[in-house]
Amino acid sequence: MLLRPFLNDASSCASYLFGCTTHAKLAVVDPHADLVDEYLVAAAAIGARIVAVFETHIQADHISGLPALVERTGATAYLPAGAGVEFDHVALVDGEVVELGNTFVTAIATPGHAPAHHAYALADLRRETDEPWLVFSGDSLLIGDVGRPDLHVAGDAHGQARLLHASLRRLLELRDYVVLYPSHYAGSVCGRGLSGNPFSSIGFERAHNPLLALADPDAFADALVADMPPRPAEQERIVGANRSGKVGAPA
Repeated sequence: MLLRPFLNDASSCASYLFGCTTHAKLAVVDPHADLVDEYLVAAAAIGARIVAVFETHIQADHISGLPALVERTGATAYLPAGAGVEFDHVALVDGEVVELGNTFVTAIATPGHAPAHHAYALADLRRETDEPWLVFSGDSLLIGDVGRPDLHVAGDAHGQARLLHASLRRLLELRDYVVLYPSHYAGSVCGRGLSGNPFSSIGFERAHNPLLALADPDAFADALVADMPPRPAEQERIVGANRSGKVGAPA
């Protein structure tokens, strides 16, 4: 299985090109509009097509590259069921699997940062196991932090935080060796104590992420909603553009 991270320091967003080179089937998760050309150049250099584009959730801090990638490649768009978008896509439910040659992508429902949010666990059948060895966690589990619960709801941040607490328990069911690739790192407004290291593992976060040590959902929610940073600039317009799926929608 191939994996190429793309880090956009302007917004502290991470996206990933991945997939099966044996069957020449690649995908991008949480693409950034500013990096669409770079994904395509990388795929061409590898000699494989981008056939799928995954969003962990509707982004609130940057314009998604999904519409442009779909337009330019004919790829299938995959989003969590209930995302509420206005364009053609496959709505994935919890536990649903997408096959990209030898790469299997399993959707894990992880609501809390957003009501419709998935993590995606990846297995590589060439390793002769269906056990996942990496997970794209979106804005649920971050490095040294977790996603804020207030961006996609009105007045129910505590309720979303309790949902996120349960979602994180699900991610902690993964093996310690599973590599963790979130969609944000230090500098993003989607968290408060994010590490400057954009990657980690389930085991390291289990041992060192302070919010994961809070076993009580209410204590977790209280800690999470305290001292929230400002919302992303132009959040409503960005969310509206990403829901519309129009190429070149203004930020």
